[in-house]
Amino acid sequence: MTKALKIKLEKAFSDSLLDCELHLDEVTIHVPADSILSVCTALRDQFGFEQLIDVCGVDYSEYGGSTWETKSASDRGFSRAVDGVGNMEPVSEGFRFAVVYHLLSIEHNQRLRIKVRLDADSPIIDSVTSIWTSADWFEREAFDLFGILFSGHQDLRRILTDYGFVGHPFRKDFPLIGNVEMRYDPEKKRVVYEPVSIEDRTLVPRVIRDDNRYSGDE
Repeated sequence: MTKALKIKLEKAFSDSLLDCELHLDEVTIHVPADSILSVCTALRDQFGFEQLIDVCGVDYSEYGGSTWETKSASDRGFSRAVDGVGNMEPVSEGFRFAVVYHLLSIEHNQRLRIKVRLDADSPIIDSVTSIWTSADWFEREAFDLFGILFSGHQDLRRILTDYGFVGHPFRKDFPLIGNVEMRYDPEKKRVVYEPVSIEDRTLVPRVIRDDNRYSGDE
């Protein structure tokens, strides 16, 4: 059934598809950003994908990085490092971001994933709220957390963070301690924002070894 769907999609969108994958009985299509509205409209009207169940953002700036699996430690504790095998350089230019759409056809009992890569400098894509109204809050979430802009959205504003929040917390370069902190000022009688007061530091776990060098016996 999914193989038949893959064949139909490749035939119907031969001019628009960048790629069409079938993995673990799930179909994923890759389309350019400027084709998202035409492709999604056809998927709803011609293929019966009447429901949009999710829209999410992806930041590929550190894609491919991994850590060593260590079972031993040096005298300075466990180290974490990139192994350098098959890893990519951080993506600061080109297609850093992506928007992923998950569709459901109740009539045909089928699911489909759409993936669109976006430019690092200007991650902008047309809103699909005119096709599926359920995209409204999903797109606001992707905007809030990743800074992805959805052209044509009627109310594109933050949904999870505060109005005065600085940055986008799901971007890979966002500091774990944040950029600002907030507190209530009793004199001003309002919430104020201030620079972060805690230090950004890396914790190294203490390692207890069953080794006579560390037993304390001379």
